[in-house]
Amino acid sequence: MDFTIASILALDGVTNGAIYALLALSLVLVFAVTRIVFIPQGEYVAFGALTMAGLQLGQTPLTIWFLLAMAVVVAGLDLWDGWRAGRPQPLKVLRAALLPLAIGLLALWAAPQKLPLFLQALLTLAIVTPMGPLVYRLAYQSLADASVLVLLIVSVGVHFALTGLGLVFFGAEGSRNPSFWDASFSLGPLSLSGQTLIIIGTSIALIVMLWLFFEHSLYGKALRATAVNRLGARLMGISSTAAGKLSFTMAAFIGALSGLLISTTTTINYDSGFLIGLKGFVAAVFAGLASYPGAALGALLVGLLESFSSFWASAFKEVIVFTFILPVLLWRSLRDPHKDEE
Repeated sequence: MDFTIASILALDGVTNGAIYALLALSLVLVFAVTRIVFIPQGEYVAFGALTMAGLQLGQTPLTIWFLLAMAVVVAGLDLWDGWRAGRPQPLKVLRAALLPLAIGLLALWAAPQKLPLFLQALLTLAIVTPMGPLVYRLAYQSLADASVLVLLIVSVGVHFALTGLGLVFFGAEGSRNPSFWDASFSLGPLSLSGQTLIIIGTSIALIVMLWLFFEHSLYGKALRATAVNRLGARLMGISSTAAGKLSFTMAAFIGALSGLLISTTTTINYDSGFLIGLKGFVAAVFAGLASYPGAALGALLVGLLESFSSFWASAFKEVIVFTFILPVLLWRSLRDPHKDEE
């Protein structure tokens, strides 16, 4: 291996690491606020990439109908809960369901129109992002105070459900989306594509925006308070339910955006998101599911490890990447011993 090959592999590792960093940050966010190890994070990646592929073909992706169905079911559950509690609030329920219903109906009209690539990307984000709070309402909200183990088991079930639905929605064939920028730049021995710059730049911009959100916005500070002490946040008037829905909304947005970015460099199948999300999980574990800078650093290490492993032992690159989690877990167990489940 010479310097040129090492530079190319490093650039590839940084590009993939930028995607893994976004997923790792979303996993840390969800776990910090809700104590949920969100295994289905990768499914948002696949849903975003394959929904975009359907729009490219002028089709109406079944994810639109899935969004509408979930919105109707959630509205029905909210009405039923309000009726059982003796406080029916149909107008409040209608307002909550109005946004996903409006997005779904708009998407049904816009999908066959073959909009420009950028508008298709925005429409994809608009379709997939509202699925986050809807999934939280259906699967997790009633179990918000359950143990971490119960929430983990529910996450496994949600993962299998979404993977099966992905097969129904998109079929077994994979898809790859066109690049958002076809330019090419030379930097010494390296050839930088415009898409690579978009991936790295988008990841950096989103990380900075997340930092600004948590440091300088009221909602961000509310999420931080919920992450530090759920009971204390409730006593201060911060709704843990609203915090959970907001964290899942952000996770769905990050997952869908990651799918749009990575689908321009590799073919995505209905079950590809699990493997991609698992690499983000390895990076999040590197940070103990608690530190955002640590998660970003772990994602960069995972990306570089995957890239160089593909050169030295391409048949075992996934094994090498996932074996990386074992010494990390051992190190964290010795460094931060836990005496209870939490």
